[in-house]
Amino acid sequence: MSEHSKERIVTLVGIDLAKNSFHVHGVDAQGKAVFSKKLSRAKFSPFVANLPACTVAMEACGSAHHWARRFRTFGHEVRLIAPQFVKPFVKTNKNDARDAEAIAEAAQRPTMRFVAVKTVEQQDVQAIHRMRSLTVERRTAQINQIRGLLLEYGLEIPQGRAAVARRLPEILEDAENGLSDRFRAELNALAEELRHLDERVAHYDTQINEIARNDTQAQRLMTIPGIGAICATALSAAVGEDPTLFGNGRALAAWIGLVPRQDSTGGRERLLGISKRGDVYVRQLLIHGARSVLRWVERKEDATSRWATALKTRRHTNVAVVALANKIARVAYAVMTSGKPYDPAAGKPIQAAA
Repeated sequence: MSEHSKERIVTLVGIDLAKNSFHVHGVDAQGKAVFSKKLSRAKFSPFVANLPACTVAMEACGSAHHWARRFRTFGHEVRLIAPQFVKPFVKTNKNDARDAEAIAEAAQRPTMRFVAVKTVEQQDVQAIHRMRSLTVERRTAQINQIRGLLLEYGLEIPQGRAAVARRLPEILEDAENGLSDRFRAELNALAEELRHLDERVAHYDTQINEIARNDTQAQRLMTIPGIGAICATALSAAVGEDPTLFGNGRALAAWIGLVPRQDSTGGRERLLGISKRGDVYVRQLLIHGARSVLRWVERKEDATSRWATALKTRRHTNVAVVALANKIARVAYAVMTSGKPYDPAAGKPIQAAA
């Protein structure tokens, strides 16, 4: 084999994913372009399968984890990159070829951070959480619609699902409240739909609790105050099979969006509100869990509770909640990487006996 042909061996392939049209950009060990091709969905998988074992880079977007698992079976090393880290490498106008080239360029950076490839089981858990979240959103919208419609008839129901569940049957049975037969029948249909949504949420909760019971990592995470079955399974699935991709607990908290944004320059540090990057759903669960913990910290004497109590006295409650959520995320990282449950007395994972 000549030296020229050796230089043309593909070592890294950047792929711009889509539904039916895929663009692949291959480079050699020196980063020089070897090929740039547009492929249909039917030709895409066989083309990658016939490539020599190399590194395949893609944006962490829709279907990326599916293709990553498949390409691993072909013997390739797969790297997923967050789209915001690829954008600075796009040259001139955006198109599929430029995107694939930018992905290949970004994957070669020595300081680039990559996304862990999710297993089918982890995607199952995330799918259940997505379905539950949408069902809860629909149920909330249904409750608000019922309250709004009844208010037009002079019937007021207080806020909250429990109040609607209590008052709605009474309103439907009250023949003297001025509702017409037509509207009463439609309102009854809305009530039936609301009951169906309640059943769907209960079904997803049962599924999540079953997953948490059978997942050792979720069980360890649930030893942390503020983390229950829903948060534990969502966090475990979001982080992926290798939590060490995050260098430390702060990196995990930053990925979730629980650290301050910075606008610093010239040696002057300026910290703003939290960045709100990463998974909105996981951040929401951690903040709700922290809010629940913060309600009872004055009654506890462990190190974390004393720290939270002191913080609560000098800062706004919402600031203390986010700070506690940040601490919970850091503790969760330590629990996931150490494989040990949380020790409330020490405020960290249980240490193995010497």
